[in-house]
Amino acid sequence: MPHEHQDGCGHESHDHDHEHDSPELGFQDNLFNHIDRQNVVVLNSDGLAADIIKPWHARLDENKYVESDADDQLIIRVPFTGSVRLRSVLLKAGPGDQTPSKITLFANEPTLDFDDVTDKKPIQEFDVPQGRDVGEYAVKTAKFSNVSNLTIFVPAAQGADATRIYYLGFLGTWTETKHQPIIAVYEAQANVADHEKIQGMDGKWAAPGH
Repeated sequence: MPHEHQDGCGHESHDHDHEHDSPELGFQDNLFNHIDRQNVVVLNSDGLAADIIKPWHARLDENKYVESDADDQLIIRVPFTGSVRLRSVLLKAGPGDQTPSKITLFANEPTLDFDDVTDKKPIQEFDVPQGRDVGEYAVKTAKFSNVSNLTIFVPAAQGADATRIYYLGFLGTWTETKHQPIIAVYEAQANVADHEKIQGMDGKWAAPGH
């Protein structure tokens, strides 16, 4: 899937705070069941999104993964089934120089692609260290408090021709989105008796047009 490149990302600030895998990490507030998994999209890969959107118990499985195709860039669009207050992104990638150099996050940009991603400033971005554990990347929750769709952009690998991701997960709280029905009443035929009357020239009340 060819696409154009631009040198540099234009963003200087990076976040380095992340935690490594632990038995307790991911159980509480795991958003796996609130991801619209059938509509997750991965751009520049022949792999299936379902191969990396895994339940917590399968997070260390390396038999299934997504790998970039034309080059080392990836875009992953993740829709949720409601409104999410995101707390952390969970990521297992690699090995070695196939690890993303960083990940950049965009909220509620469901159509973001390679043509415009480099022109937009991400809400937050993280450097990704090499390793075989699941890393937790804590986001600035105030900036991800009402997320219906999260887009993750990987601009490059750490030296390899392709980027590989084994697991992508999220921690946070989910709220059902309630849509209020719109009720409209249409009048099939005007009833003169139901309309306000106006005063005629003769001092009597008459319906409009009379």
